[in-house]
Amino acid sequence: MKIGVYGGTFNPPHLGHITAARAVFELLKLDKLLLIPAGDPPHKQLPEGAPSKEQRLRLARYAADALNLGDRAEVLDLELCRTGKSYTADTLAQLHRQYPESEFWLLMGTDMFLTLQAWHEPERVLSLAGVAAFGRTEADTEELFSVQRSCLYKTYPQARIFTLTIPGVVDVSSTELRDRLAKGEGGSLLPPAVYGRILREGLYGTHADLKRLTLEQLRPAALSYLKYKRIPHVLGTEQEAIRLAERWGGDVEKARRAALLHDCTKKLDMARQKELCKQYGIALDPLEQEALKLLHAKTGAAVAEDVFGTDPEITNAIRWHTTGRANMTLLEKIIYLADYIEPNRDFPGLPELRRICYEDLDAGLLRGLEMTIAEMEERGNPVHRATLEARDALKG
Repeated sequence: MKIGVYGGTFNPPHLGHITAARAVFELLKLDKLLLIPAGDPPHKQLPEGAPSKEQRLRLARYAADALNLGDRAEVLDLELCRTGKSYTADTLAQLHRQYPESEFWLLMGTDMFLTLQAWHEPERVLSLAGVAAFGRTEADTEELFSVQRSCLYKTYPQARIFTLTIPGVVDVSSTELRDRLAKGEGGSLLPPAVYGRILREGLYGTHADLKRLTLEQLRPAALSYLKYKRIPHVLGTEQEAIRLAERWGGDVEKARRAALLHDCTKKLDMARQKELCKQYGIALDPLEQEALKLLHAKTGAAVAEDVFGTDPEITNAIRWHTTGRANMTLLEKIIYLADYIEPNRDFPGLPELRRICYEDLDAGLLRGLEMTIAEMEERGNPVHRATLEARDALKG
């Protein structure tokens, strides 16, 4: 197995890290990529006020998720758990014990590559892993790499070295980025979920008021609650909610906020969902006690209201987006249907359902409810009473 090892402070992990790591992963045809946040970096001190080790680990996990490699990308805390300086030679030796039959490639940027001979035990590093060095800007040329390659090959004949320049890679200085974040800028240089987590925890001097976020701030904050594979669905729901609100005279901003937050607790398991129900005093009927899929709408509404200060109209639109209910408000109908027919969905009857939704909203809602009931009955699953009541109310 070919494993890439990408270490660093990741303070914070930004799009430069992501684009470079993805390019090396594909060009070297790696089987796995390990992101390893440094605990006590030997080459520099973490700046005063830096996030804790646990916070940097969380941010690195969001970055790994943004690589969209599934379980082929993993974040390890082995340097964070180890005492003393985070020497790469020690990390590689530990990884060899963990993956004894694997071939390792150490990912690094230009600055690290050009100073490799000054590292702690460079000969040991080069005996344990090949080096995959990438230029982060167009100025990092092959001429610069070739001089260092020749020097390293001469000093360490056993070295394996692969260098590449990545045109168009996002060139980011972490120091400059931290300064920009403190000024309310720089979010576009981060994976959205990373930026959202930074806002949620007030890292790097952001200090955002979560209950008064702009839509541009709310979007990454909401996405930071999701598994990466659910992000397209939520963004698709937002776009569908905009179209439906514009078509039927709804409040577009409220529709967008409800759409962005509607699945904010979707990834939680049953135990965590029930913890939130207890925390927020959410009563569950017998079906909800057993059906995980039903709980995220209720817990999501509670989290949206508590953390982001959503008003009752938005909160209820989130609460009823899964089951529906009798006599739904316009915003509730919009979110229910936007979630159902957003562009990433694909199931029999969807094109016709979309057409009806833009001709007659209530007719589209009734069709959607009937399709849901039919699907549940076909699978032998119980249908929530609120869904049946919603259908019956529309049928009169």
